[in-house]
Amino acid sequence: MAEKDIAEKTLEAYNDVFADIVNVLLFQGKLLVKEDDLQEESPYSSYKADGKLHAQERDVAKYWRSGLVRIALYGFENQTDIDIDMPLRLFSYDGAAYRAQLLTDKEELKKHGRKAPRFPVITLVLYFGYSKKWNTPTSLYERLSIPEDLKPYVNDYKINLFQIAYLDDEQVQMFQSDFQIVADYFVQMRKNNDYTAPDTTIRHVHELLQLMTIMTKDHRFNDVYSPDMEGGNTKMCEVLDKIENRGIEKGIEKGIKKGIEKGIEKGEHNAFSLVKFLMSNNRLGDLEKASEDETYRRKLMAELFSPKNEESC
Repeated sequence: MAEKDIAEKTLEAYNDVFADIVNVLLFQGKLLVKEDDLQEESPYSSYKADGKLHAQERDVAKYWRSGLVRIALYGFENQTDIDIDMPLRLFSYDGAAYRAQLLTDKEELKKHGRKAPRFPVITLVLYFGYSKKWNTPTSLYERLSIPEDLKPYVNDYKINLFQIAYLDDEQVQMFQSDFQIVADYFVQMRKNNDYTAPDTTIRHVHELLQLMTIMTKDHRFNDVYSPDMEGGNTKMCEVLDKIENRGIEKGIEKGIKKGIEKGIEKGEHNAFSLVKFLMSNNRLGDLEKASEDETYRRKLMAELFSPKNEESC
């Protein structure tokens, strides 16, 4: 991600959300992966280069189990920006996960007298950009400059890329967790450059708003959060109302401060009265413009506080 996770637990780390994403994107909505079948896996691994160990970190990773048997390891990588080297990055993550399976043999042999069973590693890239589609390589073969004579001997590796803003409406409706709200937001922004919130209750409010903050780079989602929003009653439309009201409050505060300060500096003794008049008449656009534009501010004061207007009052 462009900005690393700021939540103690991310939205996708919840089993209901994680399973929902896998089931919709990989299995077309079939409920193959269940919440109780998922087990936490450390997102950290390492590789050796220049004689030193270097750490690398996935965004989220979980084992899919059937009883005590590991069926697969799923990993998520969230992207707001296009990364031309994504095939190389994921190849490194998956390679480290396969390497880790080799390291479990000693413990398995001691406990059960056999090597540990091998299981596949699947990484999903969730791309949240909506202004343009992913337009860089999605496979190792595409990313490398390979001489013709070597091509028959180079193994390919493709990434599982899912462009969230370009999902169709049917796919979005398949999601049953909070991720439906996230996907719907980016699809609407891609189509309309605007967002109308659905009448959907948020289950993991704090984590959803933090993910929205990171993916949109709009900190207002996180700024409006308060603990009393938890409990299963908060809807996205209420969040947007809080964001809008907070913006109006800040705009008024900024307008009053700048309008009065600049007016007094210029000897405009009616500056405070102008701010009060525009606020009481809900002319917030004029208030903001007047606080920045001296010519416009003088024009408004001339219109509102001219002797003619004062007589008519």
